[in-house]
Amino acid sequence: MSQELVSVIMPTYNAGKFLSDSIASVLNQTHKNLELLITDDCSTEPETLEILERYSKADSRVKVEYLKENKGAGYARNQSIKRAMGRYIAFCDGDDRWMADKLERQIAYMERKSCALCSTSYIICDEDGEETGISISPERITYGMLKRDNKIGCSTAIYDTQLLGRKFYMPTLRKRQDWAMLLTILRECKVCHAITDPLAFYRNRNDSISSRKLSLIKYNVRVYHDILGFNILKSYLYFYFLFLPTYFLKVMKRKCDSRRFLKEKKEQNA
Repeated sequence: MSQELVSVIMPTYNAGKFLSDSIASVLNQTHKNLELLITDDCSTEPETLEILERYSKADSRVKVEYLKENKGAGYARNQSIKRAMGRYIAFCDGDDRWMADKLERQIAYMERKSCALCSTSYIICDEDGEETGISISPERITYGMLKRDNKIGCSTAIYDTQLLGRKFYMPTLRKRQDWAMLLTILRECKVCHAITDPLAFYRNRNDSISSRKLSLIKYNVRVYHDILGFNILKSYLYFYFLFLPTYFLKVMKRKCDSRRFLKEKKEQNA
């Protein structure tokens, strides 16, 4: 089993209700050679700050930086990326969780495939941790596919700095910066190989940015305009005639996959 150092990037902001589970899921990986680089985005919640202090004292692999003002998740992730020492850069948000063998399986898969970027499927759960669905990833995600819609869950993504270098950071967008960065990576490496088994849990929070879909329209358009260099007309045309149809098809597929997943789970527990 490969024991290359993995740098895990985690932004936090008032995530105390979920944060312990997220941190523990990283530290309990079967792949032990990792550093958990947390950048706290000026949390005001005492519980979050107490959890960060407790884990950083208990495990030397946990390294926390505290921002003095709120800058957004992209900026916080970048501060952690700048400190990363590992060959592999992985992402886990402060309200998501990993399965215990995620890193071990993913890195072995990347080495076997000689791929620079890898993702996985993930299970969707609610704020109480109840599993509500699944997002099954395509086995291969190309740059063209990712331009039409984000098919990579940020908390499942890992890239290899030995193959790609240490040059990828989140753009200065307040939202959708994870998709924008993945596009810049995929534009270079061409293909993201994915493990179709779910190896992470995505928490669908009622107050999350991604839950406010209409407010994200302008940020989707900005990705096309600011990151990919499309003119403003092309950006809107691409969004309405390519992104939206692809997104709705993805949602329909996810609903069908989730119904099947929950039915099979119910039958197994019967």
